[in-house]
Amino acid sequence: MFNKTNKGLIYFFGALGGLLYGYDTGVISGALLFIKKDIPLNDFMQGFVVSALLIGAIVGSGLSGPLSDRWGRRRVVSLISIIFIIGALCAAFSTNASFLVISRIILGLAVGGSTALVPVYLSEMAPTHIRGSLASLNQLMITIGILIAYIINYIFTASEGWRWMLGLAALPAVIMLIGTAFMPESPRWLIKRNREDEARRVMAFTHATHEIDKEVDEMKETEKNQEDAWSILKSSWIRPMLIAGIGLAIFQQIIGINAVIYYAPTIFSKAGLADSSSILGTVGIGIVNVLMTFVAIAVIDKLGRKKLMLWGNVGMSLSLFILAMIIFTAGLTTTTAWLTVVFLGLFIVFFAATWGPAVWVILPELFPLKARGAGTGITTLFLSLGNLVVSFLFPVLSASLGVAWVFIIFAIIGVLAFIFVSRFVPETKGRSLEEIERDLRSKAPSK
Repeated sequence: MFNKTNKGLIYFFGALGGLLYGYDTGVISGALLFIKKDIPLNDFMQGFVVSALLIGAIVGSGLSGPLSDRWGRRRVVSLISIIFIIGALCAAFSTNASFLVISRIILGLAVGGSTALVPVYLSEMAPTHIRGSLASLNQLMITIGILIAYIINYIFTASEGWRWMLGLAALPAVIMLIGTAFMPESPRWLIKRNREDEARRVMAFTHATHEIDKEVDEMKETEKNQEDAWSILKSSWIRPMLIAGIGLAIFQQIIGINAVIYYAPTIFSKAGLADSSSILGTVGIGIVNVLMTFVAIAVIDKLGRKKLMLWGNVGMSLSLFILAMIIFTAGLTTTTAWLTVVFLGLFIVFFAATWGPAVWVILPELFPLKARGAGTGITTLFLSLGNLVVSFLFPVLSASLGVAWVFIIFAIIGVLAFIFVSRFVPETKGRSLEEIERDLRSKAPSK
């Protein structure tokens, strides 16, 4: 059916899993304000409900890579869609904390699968010269999903309809399931399965004619290597990329973004803002998140992934440090609550234009074809672990240390991330995936 589909729809449906990830990540922030009125949750259980999504995501990330290498990217996307639907409906009908936690774990399986698979699919479908921009669609869809979640939260605030907030995630999941009929299989996966004619037909939708022969020849040359995915991932020449990928995945999550996404309404509410004002503040943050991702899409193939992330670290750390100083000086009051909105918005500006999309772009670029699904799955598994730590510990740490000290911790993590990127992360701008792989192999010590 994809023969009737233009390439815009191919990229849209390929990235739609990112929207679901964003929605299920963002919706819990507003829903928590009202879930607690129906289902009693202390600070520990509040963190558990939020982090249950990430428990499932860890498993989903680990499974989706090997499954997509074996079954193909498209089939696994269909499976992820079905799991999203089941998880969303279960969450909406939860009657107690245990059932809600189990529902969030089911959703997490799909979230983890989409975080591992969507970047791989987009990077493998995209021509080299615009791969960064197209792979950034994943982050754009994540931010749109978060914004939609915030808007839905605001709409249902008056009725305290948290079940609707959680359940509506099933709608885009149904759209994604239908959309898989219009998605072609990744040409690189098809070459791996000796289906060259089909791969060429797919590439005709997304590549200029003169690019197809060159890229197909590069894929076939790469495919002559007989190593399997796990042999490659255990090789010494790939180790620097595993370190870089795992480090980027962890830092992206522990740098502070999830404290903002999950708990911004809770922070604003504690400062004295009404529930509707608290959620409205997050809508503004969500809008900034989407708009700045468009900026990243426009510049990532020009400036490069590494430079963007370094500039982002400077901006994010300064924003959080200044915000912490304000809270230390004046406390968390109605006045400083709006300053919190401003500085968290500034933090989002720097994250959304840099670390948000850049990490999703670079992760699949780091790994060779035969191990791309498995390698990206491993790194996103660590990404989910980092997300789990932040989502679980933030309410506990903010209650014991205070929000200001937690922001200081995030600012320090930003400095450490700057050092890590400077030392361990390569620039992948303007190079085909096969060129990156050949360069890695050429630097490996001879046996």
